[in-house]
Amino acid sequence: MVSKPWRIIPRPLLETILNNHAQHHRVQQPLILHGPRGVGKTTLIIDRLLNDWNKGPHVTGYVDFAESVKDHHPKHGNSFPWGSWSTCNPPVVADCATQLESCLESMAQKAIQLGSISSTQIFSIVSKWHLPDTALRRIIVQNSAGVASKSKNAVSEKVFGSVLWDRAVFALSARSNAREMDKLLNLGEKGKRKLSVDETSYYREALVALRLAKEVIRAMQSSRGNAIAQLNRTGGFSRSLANSCTDWPCLLLELLSQAAEIDYFQPKLVINNIEVLKNALLNDDKMVSGSMYHDSLIWRIIALGANEKCLPVMLVTSDSYYSYRAFMDFGFPDIFISRETFGWTPMEAELHMIADYFSQSEWKVIVEVLGPSPRHLFELYALKQSSYYQKVLEDKDNTFEDIIDAYLAYLQIIVVNPAMDKAIAILQKFAEDARKGKIPKDKLRFGSSWRHPPQRDDPIRSSNWAKLQLMDFIQTLANTEFGIKVQVQRGVDVQLTSYKTECGQILQLSVKAPKAQFEGGRCRFLLLSINSLAWNNTKSGLSCFDF
Repeated sequence: MVSKPWRIIPRPLLETILNNHAQHHRVQQPLILHGPRGVGKTTLIIDRLLNDWNKGPHVTGYVDFAESVKDHHPKHGNSFPWGSWSTCNPPVVADCATQLESCLESMAQKAIQLGSISSTQIFSIVSKWHLPDTALRRIIVQNSAGVASKSKNAVSEKVFGSVLWDRAVFALSARSNAREMDKLLNLGEKGKRKLSVDETSYYREALVALRLAKEVIRAMQSSRGNAIAQLNRTGGFSRSLANSCTDWPCLLLELLSQAAEIDYFQPKLVINNIEVLKNALLNDDKMVSGSMYHDSLIWRIIALGANEKCLPVMLVTSDSYYSYRAFMDFGFPDIFISRETFGWTPMEAELHMIADYFSQSEWKVIVEVLGPSPRHLFELYALKQSSYYQKVLEDKDNTFEDIIDAYLAYLQIIVVNPAMDKAIAILQKFAEDARKGKIPKDKLRFGSSWRHPPQRDDPIRSSNWAKLQLMDFIQTLANTEFGIKVQVQRGVDVQLTSYKTECGQILQLSVKAPKAQFEGGRCRFLLLSINSLAWNNTKSGLSCFDF
């Protein structure tokens, strides 16, 4: 078979859905694209859509919070993990916030280049949510030292906020590098656009105003530093303090949303691996926890869309929290536009793979052992093109099944074994908590094995007990071919029974509810694939279906 380079295969239906959402200059709801790991969500965005979303009037900011996880990201020469991002070392909240802010600032600079954002617009949004007078006076004093513009009137209490803003912009302009600003605005140099003095002054003023707004927000955030530190020490919750940490990115979002104009400037934002932000760690007391920052950011995006309409925001994730739980935490079922992808069906994958990449006989083995996951197929094809494959085929006794065995051994070492070790550690921690009385007795009543965790502090006994529970879970899951968790809404009666047949153990699900409840509500079924053995975080690998 002739070696062919791997190509990114279009997905017309999903691409059309995402393109239709992206074509709007402002929308009322954020969109969540979710699905299991390895089905091609990131590939779809980066290789199929992102280039088109940066042509003509379209400007798209792309933020991948997983870039901060250096051990498991292609940007740093590594590959994506097969398990959940929560199994990797989490990044720092401040790094994630800096990523988001840098992306939005570059988009705002693009809007300023097009004349879509002015100093007056920036001031109106800052004063809409904040009282910037005190911060503006401080900035005027700091930037006017030794300058004639420093006077009693500059810091007088009787000066209006708009006057203070103009003076602060002027004071900051005196300290700014005109050449650097022209470079950001694409002005002045040979081959670049040339403007009149008044137009150049207008663009420079808007750019300085953007910097001034950032300084104002940072000054007000620093004044809450002690309160944030106390909040982190006590582990409490404060919406106002959380919002103070997301003030700058949300101000930029609102600014860009107001500046959006059809066929002239249509910004949009794609946030990949949003779940990484939720699990991010604190390294200082200048920022709230990752989960609090995550919730505040999403709440404010939702509020902006509902109240005034927001630029299209797309959240990409493999965490099933966003498919079955987030809509409950953030209000109601339709608060997000939810789109789920499971990759290819076996028939779809066969259409693209046979003849170009695998033979018919090879495909039968692949689909039976691995299934049609795009990531499995890509890695297996890369292995097939390697020198290792040629060495295997030199031995006449070896077949394509030996390549499959080698790939399964690789997955066993890289994916399954670490996941099993972490799962055993979780079970051992449960046994320790049960022994110390931290687990309520009601919890220990369900399942015979859970009633009898080790009573002594014996690491060997605890390890053996944990392995027994883990193997029992895996065996049951393998026997039934899938696991089901049911969430009931609006009084729907769901009964799950299990019984054995000659074919194995079968789970039977019966649902009873009035017809009106099925029409007005929804019953959600969560399926956990046996292929996703990294189950130490039960969110990973879960898929959600609505009936």
